[in-house]
Amino acid sequence: MKTMAKLLDGKQLAQAIKDDLTQQVAEMKSRLNKVPRLVNVMIGHDSGSCAYANSQKRVAEQIGIEYELKNFPETISQQDFRQAIIDLNKDPDVNGIMLHKPVPKHIDYHTVANLVGIEKDLEGINVANIGKMLLGETNIIPCTPQAVMEHIRSTGVSIRGKEAVIVGASGIVGKPLSILLVEQLATVTVCHIATSEAGRLQEHVGRADILIVAVGKARLIPGSWIKPGAIVIDVGINRVDGKIVGDVDFDSAQEQASFITPVPGGVGPVTVVMLMKNGVEAFKLQNS
Repeated sequence: MKTMAKLLDGKQLAQAIKDDLTQQVAEMKSRLNKVPRLVNVMIGHDSGSCAYANSQKRVAEQIGIEYELKNFPETISQQDFRQAIIDLNKDPDVNGIMLHKPVPKHIDYHTVANLVGIEKDLEGINVANIGKMLLGETNIIPCTPQAVMEHIRSTGVSIRGKEAVIVGASGIVGKPLSILLVEQLATVTVCHIATSEAGRLQEHVGRADILIVAVGKARLIPGSWIKPGAIVIDVGINRVDGKIVGDVDFDSAQEQASFITPVPGGVGPVTVVMLMKNGVEAFKLQNS
C-alpha cells in the first residue's frame, strides 16, 4: 500500500506567519506609536479584484496593519495615474504601495510600477528590487515566490544540493524563484514552452527533488512523471467544470510525492500574508 504525501496546509502556515507579524506590529506600535500603513491602488471596480482586495484588508486588520484601497476611475490618464503614485511615494504616512492588476489598456503598468519607491514596493516587482534580490540585498521579495519558499521550508527538508525544477518562467514567479533557490544552494532547472517543444519536460520533471509548477494549465503534470518522495508545490489556479484545480494532477501526484500543496488552500493563503510581510519590512526600512 502506497503512502500518501503529506499535505502542506497553506491556511495553517499562513496563520503561523500572521501570528509572528502580529507580534512584530504590536512591538512597533509600542516602540514607535505607529504601525505600517499600506495602500492598494486600483483602477475601476473589477469584482474579482475587489474581492481579493477585501481579503487583503481582512488579513491586514488581523495583524494590526492599516490598509486602504484607493479606487481611480477607468478613464484616468497615464499622467494622472503616474502623479497619484508620485504623491503616495512622497506621503510619509504611506509605508507600502501595491498596484492592482488588471489595468486599462491605455495604462502602461510596468512604467508606473517602476515609479513606486523601492522602500514602498509591496510586491517587490520594481526592477531595482528585483536587482537587489538577485544580489541578496533585500527582504522585499515578490509575494508568490516567497510563499513557495515558506512552504518548502515548512517541510523541514534541507534545500541545499537538491535538484529543484521550476515549470514556468514568468517574471513574477519562475524567474525570481530560481534566484531564491540558487541562493539556498539548490541545483535549479527552469522549464518553459521550449522545453515542451523539445519533448523534454517529463525528463526534467522526473529528476526533481523539489518540483514547483506555475503555468496556469490544468493538470499539466501527471503523477507518473513525479520522482518518488519529491516535494511538490503547485502554484496553478485553474477553473475546470466549476472546480478550482492546480497545474499538477493532485490525486496521482499525491501517491508519488512526500509533500504536496493542495489547490485551493496551498500557496494562495500564504501569498496574501507575504504581502503583509513585505509591508512590515518596508516599514522597518523607513523607520530604521
